[in-house]
Amino acid sequence: MIAARRWVVACVLLGLACRLAFALLYWVNQPLTHDEREYLALARALTRGEGFTYPADEPSPGTAQQFGRAPGYPFFLAALGIADPYEHVPRRVQIAQSVVGAIGIWLMASIAGRVAGPRTAVAAAAIAAVYPPLVWIPAFALSETLYSTLALGAALLLTEEVGGWELEVGKTPKPTSNPQAPTSAAAGALTAAAILVRPAMLFFVPLAALWMIWRGRAAAAVTFVLVAALCVLPWTIRNHRVYGRWIIASEGGVTFWTGNHPLAVGDGDLAANPDLKRAELAFRAAHPGLTPEQLEPFYYRDALAWIRREPWSWLTLMMRKGFYAIVPLGPSYAIHSARYFVASVASYLLVLSAAVAGAWRWRIVRRVGAPAGNPAALWLMAAATVAAELVFFPQERFRIPIIDPALIVSAALVFSGFRTNGRTGRHADI
Repeated sequence: MIAARRWVVACVLLGLACRLAFALLYWVNQPLTHDEREYLALARALTRGEGFTYPADEPSPGTAQQFGRAPGYPFFLAALGIADPYEHVPRRVQIAQSVVGAIGIWLMASIAGRVAGPRTAVAAAAIAAVYPPLVWIPAFALSETLYSTLALGAALLLTEEVGGWELEVGKTPKPTSNPQAPTSAAAGALTAAAILVRPAMLFFVPLAALWMIWRGRAAAAVTFVLVAALCVLPWTIRNHRVYGRWIIASEGGVTFWTGNHPLAVGDGDLAANPDLKRAELAFRAAHPGLTPEQLEPFYYRDALAWIRREPWSWLTLMMRKGFYAIVPLGPSYAIHSARYFVASVASYLLVLSAAVAGAWRWRIVRRVGAPAGNPAALWLMAAATVAAELVFFPQERFRIPIIDPALIVSAALVFSGFRTNGRTGRHADI
């Protein structure tokens, strides 16, 4: 057990070194994307005490719009002291996010360890340390790294300990006999924090609550939902006062419109679909004088009207979304360089294949009666991400924070210490 922990720590340090090396030695002096500029601008206003608004010295976004964002990530950047305009991602942001990403490695290892023991924890940490999409995402001023780590923290707290492993220093791992219930209030708070970073995390709340009720933990489910709601409520009250609607971020309308439009291809945002971008410019021209926040309900109305008019076309689009949510061949991948595309797609397909084998392995272990924990919380989180992609649209950035860690933990189950004896399939040892 002590050796396993040392290996996990070594993998976390390796992962931190990989993330820092990519950010500080390779991804240097790169131009900012539109989303990066908006996050840094909001952080700059917060640091200056100007409130959650775009500062006066922020250049015009051109043909893009400045929507109201979820507050979590701009506040994170403001905590790092972002007060001046930048043309590249500040190094302090890259360093801080590399540390946050390294914490995510430890969380993945912890979830895997609770599910199937210390060997699985080491395997998950080793994969996560060098998995390319998780290595390079901290180099960008984007919310994915922070969101992923907060969500993994919630998943760890919700991971079922019944039938898991008791990992005590100096003792042989053994099945738990008197497991304690997950700390549902803390899980609710972390889930709320993740929602305030990326509102798509809302899709996870009902799935987690139903899962806990099904497991006979109705009180824990109520606590989880109430704490999450109470933590998110103040920001939604603020937005109701500012925009007149109960929302977390005002970018939902255009995102829904982008993913549910006759020109949508089933993957990627406006940057990956020039025809849809031109249609969006025409849509704004047809509603002159409205702010992005005032336009939001019009986006929803237009998309829902098309769905009602063309239900079969919409169902076909939904099938394409389902395909692109799993198969990494959509336009959001093609807009990157060939080197990026190969590294991203190859690593994803490898871990996806291993995850299928790992999930099958875990299923066999459970069937034969060998003790094994339950990764349902993380799997439900991945399912919630897929649901959000079906409602809006799939994109690589939406996949990386949750689905990829879930696949890594599942892939690690292949390397678990479970072995079986002959035809009985009974557990031999760790």
